[in-house]
Amino acid sequence: ARQQAVAKLLDQHGTGRVLFRNSRANIQGFPERHLNVYPMPLPEQYKTAIKVMGMMGGNGGDLQTRALRYLYPEKIFQQFEGDNASWTLFDPRVDWLLELLISARQQKILVICSEAATAIALEEAVRTREGIRAAVFHEGMSILERDKASAYFAQAEGGAQVLLCSEIGSEGRNFQFASHLVLFDLPLNPDLLEQRIGRLDRIGQQNTVEIHVPYLEGTSQRALQLWYHDGLDAFEQTCPTARPVFEAVRDELFELLAANTGEQVTLEALLTRTRELHEPLKAKLEQGRDRLLEIHSSGGEAAKQLVEKLAAEDDDTGMISFALKMFDEIGVNQDDRGENALVLMPGDHMLVPSFPGLPQDGMTITFDRTTALSRDDMSFLSWDHPMMRGGIDLILGSEIGATSVALLKNKALPVGSILLELIFVAESAAHPQLYRFMPPTPIRLLMDKNGNNLGEKVAFDAFNRQLTPVNRHLGSKLVTASQPVIHGLIGQGQAIAEGLKANIVDQARAQMAQTLQQDLDRLEALKAVNPNVRDSELDYLRNLQAELHHLIDQTQLKLDAIRFIVVTHN
Repeated sequence: ARQQAVAKLLDQHGTGRVLFRNSRANIQGFPERHLNVYPMPLPEQYKTAIKVMGMMGGNGGDLQTRALRYLYPEKIFQQFEGDNASWTLFDPRVDWLLELLISARQQKILVICSEAATAIALEEAVRTREGIRAAVFHEGMSILERDKASAYFAQAEGGAQVLLCSEIGSEGRNFQFASHLVLFDLPLNPDLLEQRIGRLDRIGQQNTVEIHVPYLEGTSQRALQLWYHDGLDAFEQTCPTARPVFEAVRDELFELLAANTGEQVTLEALLTRTRELHEPLKAKLEQGRDRLLEIHSSGGEAAKQLVEKLAAEDDDTGMISFALKMFDEIGVNQDDRGENALVLMPGDHMLVPSFPGLPQDGMTITFDRTTALSRDDMSFLSWDHPMMRGGIDLILGSEIGATSVALLKNKALPVGSILLELIFVAESAAHPQLYRFMPPTPIRLLMDKNGNNLGEKVAFDAFNRQLTPVNRHLGSKLVTASQPVIHGLIGQGQAIAEGLKANIVDQARAQMAQTLQQDLDRLEALKAVNPNVRDSELDYLRNLQAELHHLIDQTQLKLDAIRFIVVTHN
């Protein structure tokens, strides 16, 4: 009764007709976060570079520019010392990173920094000083190069231990197979901080996300780290209030960062104000939740059933067997790379000039959903993938395999008896809504020489296992000798199939009318209590009902395949 009442409320208020929303608090499967901070002394080289910059009047610019400048002292040093002077030789964060990588040899570590130049310099230091397998990922690389770097990092055996990214690595990539995140520097935008952590903090992460933040003492790096952690708790918790709070204290925060001080005493007023803004706003957001919308977005029992159905489909090996056989028959080259990965390449002797959805330089696929979620360089192949749909259309639209001749070894039937197996397809015009009610539907007939249909009595799979295909030369002779009988049986089969098609059409029409009329009645009832229901929605359903009725009535019958069978005892 409670569920029915909630369902009526959801329907009446229409919360889920145009909007879905899920919050982290309502979804299970997210990991915990743990912050690790590492204070380090400011090198003399950086102190000198900062002092020289001040003497040369380099402290100008707007407030944000001055705040950003001191967060990245390596850029100040490089500006005065030139590109040949590497800051990685003395920066204590680099030695600390190398020690972390050595101590966690068997674990994947993602390192994110703000600049591409920083990521490149770190990759060189990691590779040359300790021989650690590393990959770099930045905006100067092509998409293909970035995909290769991600794949190298994702490889369980022989892959890179560490991926060093510029800020672009914090957007859109999934690395939940790693649980260590090094924030070599911190972004000034709190939304970017959450984006960085979100590369590892995802559904599917099996471990606590260890966040490592090294900082140089007495600098604005420490100030920003304190503001994020003590003010917003943004490292160990998601922070939906970060943006409005940041906008409210922006100038005050920038002033302190531009002063390049990390003393907590000087930050106390800012941290107090940040908490005073953050905590009430967080509570208000929590209290302001739309309960009906959350209930609808969670999906309820229907969502659980859908997940179970998807899981069952994932466990079905039939699709994998079909896909591999399809690629093999068409001539697509397959290279097993292990770790649930398969590389597909166009073959030199394919039956068609190009395979739908397969690039000329090939692609890496996987049939495992978990692997696909953690590997952006792999395509997840399911029945709905464009390659699978395109391949099936390619097979169905080809004349190859539409006719065949076979022998049936069955001593219960007279030698020389003939059977004709016919596959008709009842199909209508292409329409995105019509497939719900009238998809292309096969009609199988198995005709004996007297025109009787044995299809319902003889199952296809069991019958197919008893047949032996014959070569083209013998098949041609058998068909030629029985031409008059075959043509007669096709005509009789056509009449039988037309009757079966009429039943299919009647069922589709009734299902369509019932479904759309229920939707129409529901919206008309809702319109009486909910002004958000528009007249255009009702008109759409009425027009759709009339259009689909017409298309279903236009369903045609197509002879799709023929198999001629001759009985033998040998």
